[in-house]
Amino acid sequence: MAFAMVTTAVQQTPTIDEPVYVGAAVEYVHEHRLRHNPEHPPLGKLVIGAGLALADPHVAPGFAGGQGRLGRHLLYESGNDPWRLMLWARLPVIALTLSFGLVVFAFTRELAGPVAGSAALALYCFSPDVIAHGSLATLDVPAAGFVLTSVWLVWRARRGPRLYVPLAGLALGAAVATKMSMLPAVPVLMALAAVSVWKACGGKRFWAWAAAGGVALAAAAVVWGTYLVVDPLLRWTPEQHVPVVHGLRGLLVRLLPFPEAYRDGMRVQFGLENRPWQGFLFGRRYEGSLWYYLPAALLVKTPLGALALWAAGAGAVVAVRRLRPAAPYVLAAPLVLLAAAMQGARDLGTRYAVFLPLFLAVAAGCALLVRRRWVPVGVAALVVLTAVSAVRAHPYYLPYSNEVFGGPGRTRQWLHDSNVDWGQDLGRLADRLRDRYPGERVWLVYKGSGVPAFYGIEASDPRRVPVRAVRGLLVVSDSAAAKASGRLAELIGGSRPVDDIGHSITVYRR
Repeated sequence: MAFAMVTTAVQQTPTIDEPVYVGAAVEYVHEHRLRHNPEHPPLGKLVIGAGLALADPHVAPGFAGGQGRLGRHLLYESGNDPWRLMLWARLPVIALTLSFGLVVFAFTRELAGPVAGSAALALYCFSPDVIAHGSLATLDVPAAGFVLTSVWLVWRARRGPRLYVPLAGLALGAAVATKMSMLPAVPVLMALAAVSVWKACGGKRFWAWAAAGGVALAAAAVVWGTYLVVDPLLRWTPEQHVPVVHGLRGLLVRLLPFPEAYRDGMRVQFGLENRPWQGFLFGRRYEGSLWYYLPAALLVKTPLGALALWAAGAGAVVAVRRLRPAAPYVLAAPLVLLAAAMQGARDLGTRYAVFLPLFLAVAAGCALLVRRRWVPVGVAALVVLTAVSAVRAHPYYLPYSNEVFGGPGRTRQWLHDSNVDWGQDLGRLADRLRDRYPGERVWLVYKGSGVPAFYGIEASDPRRVPVRAVRGLLVVSDSAAAKASGRLAELIGGSRPVDDIGHSITVYRR
């Protein structure tokens, strides 16, 4: 898994979200100010910033501009090497992702033994979604891993509440201090902590209630601590518009026991949810969101062996008597988080449900407790099937899809955005144009945060000239092609595909 993530990280140019997080991280480390990217709390960006601090980037003091402009300025306009900076930003996330694999192993081993733990770990290590997003300087995998860690520690609190309840609260706080979308897990973890302590203390309700409150207090302390680490004075001067939120959502934001910057970040998130978004699923472009988008996308993006083991493991956790006490711990948090994510307005990728491969790997390992002779052989075969599918996809994990849907080369027919093309292949495009198409006229529609000219790509936007003037190579990001309309759709329709860059960018000839 380490090999897959590192080799992927060194080949990919910045994805759409990464420059924002990298810019904010450098701002936190060098200026100790909270100004940009309030819609995500600081902890994940502080993790990214730890790597960037070792890279010692040149930073222009007093930069004025939006968060997207900040990242672009740091990577491409300040004399820094973006390849080097992005690798250093990604390495701490890679390390965290690997450490969460140890949590998967330890949790499953406690439930079903060391062989089951090894099976769960293998399934985790060969998850294309985890490899893809665990090798980026983003927040999805760190937040999911902290929630899993919190659940594991709450499970251990059944035997050692004094130690593990506070630790579970700290892990939960780390999740909430990384992504606000983890907030629905808070009441789940409080309830699980109460159950664990009630069990450990022989049914004493007082200590159960105290455990629930203790988890919440520890989580709140971590959130406050991350903001204080960035700026002990908690100065808050947002560089972007913070919408006013009314009704039940507004009341919820006001009641949160967190710093004002966190609450404003929640308001920004609710504002994003109110924007009109476009989606793309199974070749159909649509307005708004579909409640079944995430389950459908996961069906495409998950290896067939993993899908079978997820189903078998979830069934085993519920059906096997020895495992039933663990069922709420293994299944409740991911189900609540999935239900919340399915209500969101942004159908932009399975990264919004990347916690599922972590929790369901634990459940899958537990399938080995089903007392049938063929079960160990079946589990081993499905793990190997998953591994083969993941190895075949290397190093193209972002556009991965399983064999039923044609593999990474055909994912663009079913999904878009971070499922396929998140701007990661600009460097590969530059190499391909230089090697195969030297001197040709290039027209480019690129959906991403990279700067084409920095990589030596000299191109024009074909949407700014008449269709008849576009001759030569038409290069289009697959996310842009999926939602193409008007002139771009006409250009693509009148062109012939001649090359494929990383399964995320298509080269046409006109």
